[in-house]
Amino acid sequence: MSAVVINGGLIHYEAFGRGKPVVFVHGWLGSWRYWMRTMEALASEYRTYALDLWGFGDSDKSRERYSVADYTSLICGFMDQLGILKASLVGHSLGAIVALRAASQEPTLVSRLAAVSLPVTPHAINTRLQEIANNSVRTKMFWWRQVSHKEVQQEAEKAAENVIMLSVQSALKVDTQILVEQLSQPTLIIYGERDGVVDPEPVSVLNGRRPSLRPIGLTASRHFPMLEEANKFNRLLRDFLEAGDDLSELTLKEEWKRRTR
Repeated sequence: MSAVVINGGLIHYEAFGRGKPVVFVHGWLGSWRYWMRTMEALASEYRTYALDLWGFGDSDKSRERYSVADYTSLICGFMDQLGILKASLVGHSLGAIVALRAASQEPTLVSRLAAVSLPVTPHAINTRLQEIANNSVRTKMFWWRQVSHKEVQQEAEKAAENVIMLSVQSALKVDTQILVEQLSQPTLIIYGERDGVVDPEPVSVLNGRRPSLRPIGLTASRHFPMLEEANKFNRLLRDFLEAGDDLSELTLKEEWKRRTR
């Protein structure tokens, strides 16, 4: 277990491998842990980092700093603390919004962006996610359907009381579609076509917007494609990290039963 102090708060992180840096940012359900298999798959060629955002996992929960702006500042501070001058960012759901905002605000820090389960519009976020903090039976059933993976279950209960509600409220104010279209970095959007937390349908509006932007869906995945179709996800991510700026030819291989938007 490794940790750094950023803005007076302890941040837990893990790092594997050596090579060009890749920073992973988790989403609303879980912590750094569900990135572990992907980090290990890339470790032979990349130095991979994954941190727990404030309010999640083993990071600081002493005060509420759970907005997208807070987390963007955290990512930039984390890279500065560890001496990472420039990195590829891989973010999931909330983490995808945070990584997107960091890439937009600090383009010199971010070489490439992979946004997984990105809410392209505010309406794409399932409203029940905002109700996680309440104790209704329906909400609990929704919650546990999303955290069926052991990598998520082990960490989900560590989340601070208001972190999901407050971070969702902040995310709803971010125009992710505009930010994506304004980015200059190569950008891969990966989504699960069966996702019940973030509706994947709005991703289709991004198709063909620019050669360096590529949306690709995994047909059998729900909210956690890095766990549900791990081999496909990991190979696609590696291909993206090794690709040039033009992503128009980036795709799932034929043996993966390709489907792209």
